[in-house]
Amino acid sequence: MALPTDYTEGWEGTSMERRDFLRSTVAGSVITKTMRAAQPIPKRKFKDDAELSVIGFGGIVVCGMEQKEADRWVGESYDRGINYFDVAPAYCEGDAEIKLGSALRPYRKNVFLACKTGERDAKGARRELEQSLERAHTDHFDLYQFHAVSNMDDVEKILAPGGAAEAFLKAREEGKVRHLGFSAHSAEAALSLMDRMELDSVLFPVNYVCYAQGNFGPQILEKAKSKGMARMALKAMAHTRLEDGEQRPSPKCWYKPIASKPVAETALRFTLSQDITAAVPPGDENWYAWALEFARGIEPLTEGEQREFLATANGVAPLFRA
Repeated sequence: MALPTDYTEGWEGTSMERRDFLRSTVAGSVITKTMRAAQPIPKRKFKDDAELSVIGFGGIVVCGMEQKEADRWVGESYDRGINYFDVAPAYCEGDAEIKLGSALRPYRKNVFLACKTGERDAKGARRELEQSLERAHTDHFDLYQFHAVSNMDDVEKILAPGGAAEAFLKAREEGKVRHLGFSAHSAEAALSLMDRMELDSVLFPVNYVCYAQGNFGPQILEKAKSKGMARMALKAMAHTRLEDGEQRPSPKCWYKPIASKPVAETALRFTLSQDITAAVPPGDENWYAWALEFARGIEPLTEGEQREFLATANGVAPLFRA
């Protein structure tokens, strides 16, 4: 198989023209055609009896949208088979929670709703949990996560007396959350937290450049699997870091997402070829729409194809390193 290598396809012109190109060619065509296609998004096992769509709907997608537009994206995603939705109060200062919570009201009983908190003490975590439940118009979250565990200081604060872990365990006892997990930006911190607290899932970057150039990801995947934890992926369609002063291709991405549609599809295939449940695409609705299109009949890469694809990351700066 000849894997695609053109990372700049469709990106000629100014930054504004690039965004206009994406919005016209991706959002315009995919939302009206791909999302209404008959073939549903595949599902994989999470924990217990829960099965999740292999593509998750990240709450950042609805940031800045009018409620009517957010309702349309959520409704059409649900119709396509998306049942995994993930949000956090940090996304657009709560706007994502408010928009997504309202849009999900007709579907709440039939979807898996995950939320997070960046608070590291019990009092702050409980306060943010109650606020998120209210915004989401629900009495419980299917998954509640420590958000963006990025260093060992985060781990120590979470697990300390009066730390956020206490609030998580109490909330689970009360039925306000079903499963407990975390998202991670540090391999060291992720491995430590998994060893020191029994958790149900981890959400972390599973990205071909991070694998090939940063040695980031495989060790988290292996540890989580050994602990019986569900593995969820971030940054599948990310490419590299922005240079100092470089303009973002999207206000919803702090990094460079893959601009070439064929390469983005192969990158998502790589991520879903790993032993994970689901991948949450970039928060920009255009790349999310691409992911929906790719996932209809997605097939895993062979081991040879994975090695070939990883080799294309030579010289590319990864977003995360171990």
